Amino acid sequence: MFYKSDVEAVDALVDKFNKLKTEVAKVIVGQDEIVKSLIISIFSRGHCLLVGVPGLAKTLMVNTLANALGLKYNRIQFTPDLMPSDIIGTEILDENRKFKFIQGPLFTNFLLADEINRTPPKTQSALLEAMQEKAVTTAGCTFRLDNPFFVLATQNPIEQEGTYPLPEAQLDRFMFNVWLDYPSFQEEIDIVKNTTTDTSPEVSKILEKEEILFFQDLIRRIPVNDNILKYAVSLAVKTRPKADKSNTYANNYLNWGAGPRASQYLIIGAKCHAALSGKYSPDIEDVNAIALPVLRHRLVRNYKAEAEGIGVDDIILELLK
Repeated sequence: MFYKSDVEAVDALVDKFNKLKTEVAKVIVGQDEIVKSLIISIFSRGHCLLVGVPGLAKTLMVNTLANALGLKYNRIQFTPDLMPSDIIGTEILDENRKFKFIQGPLFTNFLLADEINRTPPKTQSALLEAMQEKAVTTAGCTFRLDNPFFVLATQNPIEQEGTYPLPEAQLDRFMFNVWLDYPSFQEEIDIVKNTTTDTSPEVSKILEKEEILFFQDLIRRIPVNDNILKYAVSLAVKTRPKADKSNTYANNYLNWGAGPRASQYLIIGAKCHAALSGKYSPDIEDVNAIALPVLRHRLVRNYKAEAEGIGVDDIILELLK
């Protein structure tokens, strides 16, 4: 896998991206923007929180994408009685009466944390170090996770009983918060037609692990003009109430804004969005394209916004004007 230049490598990435979309489309009808967001977060070395009601094929989408990417894949069903050791792993006594660490499902490339808000904060926090440091510390020993490492967590927005909202510190670890909506009428007809027969499509592997790592490094090397950097940072700063450059809309409707991690993700996400669109450097259009999923889980609305029915997306779209 040698390319003469980064320009040639970006062209190859676009080709791989189009093939990935084709493979996923064999199983998943519609949801093109959701699939694109997942692929952007993978190539940006980020994690993704997928929010949607039950039955929208969130788990199937992740499973299909993991197969097409050729990555080791594990799924954890989060429940109220799940313990941190069920995720990280545990120590046992071996036949020589010495402690031996048995790795948990966290030791993978692609982790699906299903219904992450159904487990208590103690267990949710077991993911924090893994998501940020790509390592796990247990019994005084630190274990590095294999690269690439990607967490995709799903959350059910309508189920309130027996759920534990994710702490802001953990929400901030996610690059994207993607909202999954119902399919259109025609898409639902296609879904029913495809899933009520005895045929099951085969998903081909499009990328090797080494290629994913190469493209992750390539995204980091993409140059960004200073005016785009300033635009992304000013967008994040505008969300902070009472800050020097805060927006009047943010002052009126927000208790808390996005931190510096949002600025970082706006730039790295814009780089990846530009590359997948066949561009060799991002522009303002690329920053705006990924602004909603980057910012929506980092803003805390105040009472006035809730009373007037103003959602987080409404606030972000106003700031983008």
